[in-house]
Amino acid sequence: MNHQLIIKSLLRNQKVFEELLSGITKEEYLWKDRPNRWCLLEIVCHLYDEEKEDFRKRTKHILDTPDKNFEPIDPEGWVVNRAYIKQDYNVVFNNFIEERKASINWLNSLENTNWNNVSIHPDLGEMTAKQFLSNWLAHDYLHFKQIAKLKLDYIKYLSKEDFSYAEGD
Repeated sequence: MNHQLIIKSLLRNQKVFEELLSGITKEEYLWKDRPNRWCLLEIVCHLYDEEKEDFRKRTKHILDTPDKNFEPIDPEGWVVNRAYIKQDYNVVFNNFIEERKASINWLNSLENTNWNNVSIHPDLGEMTAKQFLSNWLAHDYLHFKQIAKLKLDYIKYLSKEDFSYAEGD
């Protein structure tokens, strides 16, 4: 896949995140149907941290210093260690959008980039910068799916309606 197409998609996805996640009530962004499931606040915190500490940083790492080891990250542990549930939703959401803008600006500033640079991921082995960029985009889409499912479950919870018509079978 062409890196420019991925960058344009990441920019477009910023707008999708803004539409999906802005104007959310506190009740909605804290709601979860079971304790081990992330609420919208936790998802937004995760997106923010991943934007600045994972995808942008690691893509830059592969491009600039592919022979060095990655700094370890702990996205699952961050949920508890960084007290996601106690964060201010609107602040974190705005921070995420600003980080996405910074990512797009950085990506658009790159010239003569070797997207085939390879670095060794501690769990997945060899990965190219292009793979990281592609996975960054995939990460967005996986969270769109997660957010849509959570929003659907929330409206089911609120309305107590039968959704078999909308769901098909």
